[in-house]
Amino acid sequence: MMALASSNLPQPPMVSSSRLVRQKEIIEVVLGNGWDYMRRVLVGGKADEPEIPPPAVLRNILTDLGPVYVKLGQLLSTRPDLMPPAYIEELSSLQSTVPPVPPEEIETHIRRHLPRPPEELFERLEYRAIAAGSIAQTHKAILKDGRLVALKVQRPGIGLQVERDMTLIRDVARLVSATQFGQRYNVVDLAEEFADALNAELDFTTEAGYTDQLRRNLSKSSWYDASQLIVPQIYWDLTNSKIMTMEWLEGTPLLKADLLTENPHNGNIGLRGAATTLLFRAFFKQYFVDGFFHADPHPGNIFYLADGRLALLDCGMMGHLDPRTRNTMTEMVLAIVNCDAQRCAQLTLQLAEPLKPVNLVRLESDYTRLLGRYYGLSLEQINTAEIFGQILEAGTQNNLRWPANVGLFTKSLANLEGAARMFNPGVNLIDEIRPLMADLFRQQLVGDDPLQSLLRTGLEFRNLSLSSPRQFGFLLDRLSSEQLKFSLSIQGLDDLRRSLDAASNRQAFSIVVAALIVGAAIVATGRQSSQGQILSIILFAAASFFGLWLLFSIVRPRGR
Repeated sequence: MMALASSNLPQPPMVSSSRLVRQKEIIEVVLGNGWDYMRRVLVGGKADEPEIPPPAVLRNILTDLGPVYVKLGQLLSTRPDLMPPAYIEELSSLQSTVPPVPPEEIETHIRRHLPRPPEELFERLEYRAIAAGSIAQTHKAILKDGRLVALKVQRPGIGLQVERDMTLIRDVARLVSATQFGQRYNVVDLAEEFADALNAELDFTTEAGYTDQLRRNLSKSSWYDASQLIVPQIYWDLTNSKIMTMEWLEGTPLLKADLLTENPHNGNIGLRGAATTLLFRAFFKQYFVDGFFHADPHPGNIFYLADGRLALLDCGMMGHLDPRTRNTMTEMVLAIVNCDAQRCAQLTLQLAEPLKPVNLVRLESDYTRLLGRYYGLSLEQINTAEIFGQILEAGTQNNLRWPANVGLFTKSLANLEGAARMFNPGVNLIDEIRPLMADLFRQQLVGDDPLQSLLRTGLEFRNLSLSSPRQFGFLLDRLSSEQLKFSLSIQGLDDLRRSLDAASNRQAFSIVVAALIVGAAIVATGRQSSQGQILSIILFAAASFFGLWLLFSIVRPRGR
């Protein structure tokens, strides 16, 4: 990847020998997986704009490059605002094949980061991992009081590896930022965003805090039975940046659970139906009421417990939606269901940042064509998350940059809907959440405390009533003193001004040419002297030159 420096882009700073070794490894992996763009760069071919490798090739490259790049791919899979659907699908299944750390090595690591020796804290601690990932691995233990716990332990040395690879990723981002591709996707900020996300993931107290907050948010609701949904409890006295200790939950991944399906003939909704309804309502609350949501609800993070409850695991990646965004996203759901392309375009401009002037007519046309595919379909045939992804892609094609939290929301919704459809085929998100819409709008209008909302609205009107006379008086003072100035910015006005200037210039030249011709004619008709003949010739020559120039400027095509 560092071979981008062979083009006319800015050169990276001098690097250490360890980084040079890592760069060599990266180049070998890239070439070994057949990325044609990088091959052309390395052999001196012309490759001005970066080309992303095909989805399968990108997935293989990131897997071969190790844990940090696997995490980069997983982060990109949460950004449908940046990556096309084919890449999102491929990167969503990205998993590192890192073997667990040997028991004797991890024992030393655990002892170093626990507040006291394990023998004093645990009745039993398994040093052989029951699950291993790119950043951490999980161990089972029993506390002195008999409670089962899970220890999530950070892999030794992963911090240094992250720091080394992040330096290389930042170098690549700075190189690519000079290209049109890099400016469009703001790759420098994207690299910093990834670095922040990875550093937060390396600090297990962050994930522990997220887990506690989600547990509190889901512990009560009028939309579902909160006793049937659980998030693991965190044991803070045994949690730090390197080790997170949480409640052990005995169960199986959702897709492996043996549950009854619904039977429409006897009115039995079945355990699968009840479980999917519980999930949809719990996540709908996270998205649109709390504004704090689990961003990676794939089937492996949803467990069916032995006592019949559902559990949400792995809160390392969470999303946030502020109240304004939540309200807008709620309206967007309704606009999509109603195939209202005009409203979708209006809401898009409230959410996304324009990179250049946006053609609203074209945006509405793209949304009309997109939503037209779903017009007349039954709800069972509509995949809401898929439509959201296409809305984001259409906005990106129209020079709009979506905020990261909207992309994260879309990815979370896609994972949730995908898991629910695999678990209970035929389920539909709109059918599940429709009974909640009236209550949701009520909460968004008045909140959980109507009296507080009324008082807040009254204070805002009071402030408005106090400031309005003062502002109106200021306006009258400016009018009376003739100091009031208006600042207007009308799109396309510069082009109109240039056209008027050009027309005025041509008219002025026409008058000059006509004056020269008349002057030359007057001189030519009078009594001729040698000086008069010379003056007449000069005037006719000047008139001819300016006349030909004016004619050329009129017939010349625009833009040249």
